[in-house]
Amino acid sequence: MLRTRLARAVQARGYRVAVAEGYDQAIAAIEQEKPGYALVDLNMQGRSGLELLETISQISPQTKCVMLTGYGSITTAVEAMRAGAWNYVTKPADVDQILSAFHSVPERGNRSVEIQYKPQTLAETEWEHIQRVLADCGENISEAARQLGIPRRTLQRKLKKRAP
Repeated sequence: MLRTRLARAVQARGYRVAVAEGYDQAIAAIEQEKPGYALVDLNMQGRSGLELLETISQISPQTKCVMLTGYGSITTAVEAMRAGAWNYVTKPADVDQILSAFHSVPERGNRSVEIQYKPQTLAETEWEHIQRVLADCGENISEAARQLGIPRRTLQRKLKKRAP
């Protein structure tokens, strides 16, 4: 499983690692350990990774969190940052990419950063809407398809077509 392999690889680089299978285990580990770093998957057992980020920000504000997701979009990245993520990484990502996400400083509050506006295409807007609904449903494809009003297979094809 990815979680186990990733934990071993991070341990091999000298970090102490605690692994949680879902929201409740993660909260228990955070409350007990008060870690410096936390890698949070958007799609997790129990609740959304976004909810976990918000809770971590409240109970352990010193913990730097990086959001990991297989369905990267601008919308979910912004939501993750608002929920308390230090950075955002899309799968597939190797250990070095994940660790560097903890140590790179995102451009927050830098007023000299120039924002490039590029109007979104219809396909990009649809993709972001799908990602938002999918995140709201805790990555449950059947529920997201119901909320979007499309067949589950259609949603699966759209996700596979745009998969990172």
